[in-house]
Parts: sequence; structure tokens; C-alpha cells
Amino acid sequence: MKPHILLRDLDIPNIADIRVYVQHGGYEALRKAVTTMTPQEVIEVVKASGLRGRGGAGFPTGVKWSFIPKDVFPRYVCVNGDESEPGTFKDRQLMEKNPHQVIEGAAIAAYAVQANVVYHYLRGEFMDFGRKVFEKAIAEAYQAGFLGKNLFGTDYSVDMYVHYGAGAYICGEESALLESLEGKLGQPRIRPPFPATVGLYGKPTVINNTETLSNVPPIVLNGAEWYRTMGTEKSPGPKIFCLSGQVKRPGNYEAELGKITFRDLIFGEAYGQGLLREGAQVKGILPAGASAPILPASALDTPLDYESVAAAGSMLGSASIIVMDDSVDMAWAAYKMIRFFQHESCGKCTPCREGTYWLRQLYLRLLRKELRDADVDLMYEVASQMVGKCLCPLGEFATSPVLSSIKHFRWDYDAYVPDARPRPRPQPVAAPAGPAQPAAPTPAPAAAPAAAPAAGTVRRLTPEEIARRKAEQEARRRAREAAKAAAKQEGE
Repeated sequence: MKPHILLRDLDIPNIADIRVYVQHGGYEALRKAVTTMTPQEVIEVVKASGLRGRGGAGFPTGVKWSFIPKDVFPRYVCVNGDESEPGTFKDRQLMEKNPHQVIEGAAIAAYAVQANVVYHYLRGEFMDFGRKVFEKAIAEAYQAGFLGKNLFGTDYSVDMYVHYGAGAYICGEESALLESLEGKLGQPRIRPPFPATVGLYGKPTVINNTETLSNVPPIVLNGAEWYRTMGTEKSPGPKIFCLSGQVKRPGNYEAELGKITFRDLIFGEAYGQGLLREGAQVKGILPAGASAPILPASALDTPLDYESVAAAGSMLGSASIIVMDDSVDMAWAAYKMIRFFQHESCGKCTPCREGTYWLRQLYLRLLRKELRDADVDLMYEVASQMVGKCLCPLGEFATSPVLSSIKHFRWDYDAYVPDARPRPRPQPVAAPAGPAQPAAPTPAPAAAPAAAPAAGTVRRLTPEEIARRKAEQEARRRAREAAKAAAKQEGE
């Protein structure tokens, strides 16, 4: 098995100690960058490596660095370690077990864009042990001369600080992170301008994920060509996959992008080792925590890289993979995710604030078996109307579990709907010998709605239809009032 590049603590005991880290080549990449390379050369080698952001969007890191204006100072580097996505716990392990690689990567990024200050924005609930380890590592780096004034005898200086958030999911969004760091309410900014030009305190700012910057030291030390020998052409390098859910061995696993599939990660002996429940089948997969569309079991053989997962209908994001077996009610699971997003919405933009609220109310009515079949179509429509209309990705993330669960698992909704139309439900297939599991077929889509009348045609409603519609409207009004009262009582 190849040595780990990111999770080096699995190969080297006590690498969180600076003496051990230095013995194994630690801070040599920073020395090489500061003493033998120009800032532009560092940017070019990272750009040539193809390193993509590991926090969610997968944007090319070197390209992001190159957006910094050449004539505006001061500049800042912000490290996004907020890690509030459900099912994500990779950055915590890096900061607790291999903190100096994170620090070294952040210092190299600062040198590349000629910033003299780095802020690590960490999750507010970050456990006390991890805080102490990371803060101790920064203090050790200062003491050893890897941070502070005149690094390696040059005229370049960099200072590093740690800031803890207050637990808001929204502050994982980069502009909301900047607002929080400035002491303001954590809400997204309208973009453009982007942080690269108008960021922290109105100055050019680079914002990178913790794992992203952990990739930088080995790239600078070994070169872009070496890095591109791993992964795929469009998704090079290693990635940490956070595996959780109904698997036997959840945890962080490092692998090359595109070289393993969901099936390998879930059932492989070196990874998840299969499902917890004997005889269970994979029903759904969340590839990027709650923010990604749910994939059905037919996607088990999808390679784990950005392009392949996107082609399957979801996104890799931070690779926080949550596995759900056939005991999970997908309508209930979607409700739990909507409840999370409605709670975490900052309320700044109307589509997210109102959309998540009404989706939650619809799900509450669904679980109480108060909806009709057409109302499930309405849930789909409400979620669809939010796409592309929100100020930041949170509102769109909230639509993912709704749209994907109705698309792939409509029969779970039908169990709550008295007048549900008959729909075929896939039958589980017996698993073959060994760890592999067959992919369950995707259920047939719901019947298409009736075609709209031709343009210009008008049909008058009969008195009976008018009376029926008024009665239905009155019933829905009363149901909404009851749902509001129930939600208020639930909040109390």
C-alpha cells in the first residue's frame, strides 16, 4: 500500500510533534518556496498540478490564487476549517493529527499571493483537544522560525491566527465566513465583487479549504508532474473520503480521485467493509453530505471523482459520503435534511428563507398523511423554483434532498399519500458472494402531468367545480394554520 500523502499520521506516529514532522521532510517545501522560487513560480506549479479545491466546489486552486490583484495591499489568506457539513470530519483529523502540514500549506499559499497574515477559521464546536493540538502546532512553528519575521533569512514575514466560529453552517460559505471574521452577522455577500478582489476588510483575500492546503507542500516539494501521476486528468491527486452511515467501518479514507468507486469504498476490505445489517441492500448514497442530491444504488459503480459523480446526477463536494440501506425511509430522511437547512438558513434572501420554511411545513403534513398525490408534485415544484434564485448555495443545497428523493424514491412518499398513483417499485436483488453488491434499478419516473391547454383557449369552470375548489382551498388553509400551530408548539 502506498504511503499516505495527507493522512500521514497513519504511517508516522506522533507526526503532530514538530520534531517528528521536520524529521520526515516537514517545512522543506516552505523553505524551497521562500528561498528558491518566486511567488509567481509557486502559483504556476500549483496551477500546473491541477489541484482543485477540496471543500466543495472543486475550483482550481492555482487559478484562484492568480486572481489576486498585483497592486493592492495588504492581502490575506483565510483557511476554511469550519467543516459544518453533515458527515464531514476530514479537516478535524488533519488539524488534530497532522497539523503542521496544514500550517505549512497555508504559509506557502500566503507567500504565493504575498500575504503577510493567515487566519484559520475553525468550527465553533471543534473539540477542546483539537484546539489545543492545533494552537500548540502554530506556537511550535513560530518557535522554530517557520512563522513570524524574515523566514529563512529572507525579507518575507507571515503571521498566523486561529478564529473560532459560533457554530453557524452558513459560515462555511466563503463570504459569510469573511463577515463573521470581521465581527459581523454571518451572512453571505452579494457577488461580484469576489473575495479575491474585495475580501477580508475590503482587501484581496484567498480562501482555501484545510484539506486543499494540505496538498500544497507535497506539490511544491515533488512537482506538478509527480502530483498528476495520481488521480485522473481532470481530477488529479489524492482525496480524503469521509465514510459514514450504515457501514461497518466508518472513517476517513485517503485514495486517488477516480481510482475507486462507491462500491469499493462501501464494501472494500480496506475501506467500509460492507453494510451493518446482515442482508441489507444499499438504497441511497449522499456523496457530499446533506448538500448533494441523493444517488440510488444504481450509481454504486460510479468512480469517485468530480466529473463522474456530476455525470451520475450529484456532486462529489467535500466527499462526505453517507450510506443509507433499504431500511431508511427516504421521505423521512429528506424531511430531516430540510429541517436542518431551514434551521441553518440565515434568512437574508427570500427564496431560501421562505422556501425552506414551506418545504418543512409540507413535509410535516406529509408525515401526518395529510397530503394528496398532487401535493407531492407541489413539493417538487417549490424546490425547483428555488434553484438559481438564492443568494448563496445553501438555498440550492436545501433543494437537493427534496428533488432527488422524489425523483428516485417516490414510492416512499406514496406510503404517506392516500390517493397515490400506482408506481413500480424495484425489487431487491440477492447479493452475490463477496463484498460486491448489485445495483438496484432506478424506479420508473412518475407519470407525466396532463398537458396544458393550448394557448388562447379558455374553459369556464362549472358551479360544481368552483364549489369543490373553494372547499379544497378552505381545507388547505385550515391545514396550514394547524401546521403553523404544530410547528410553533414543536419550537417551544
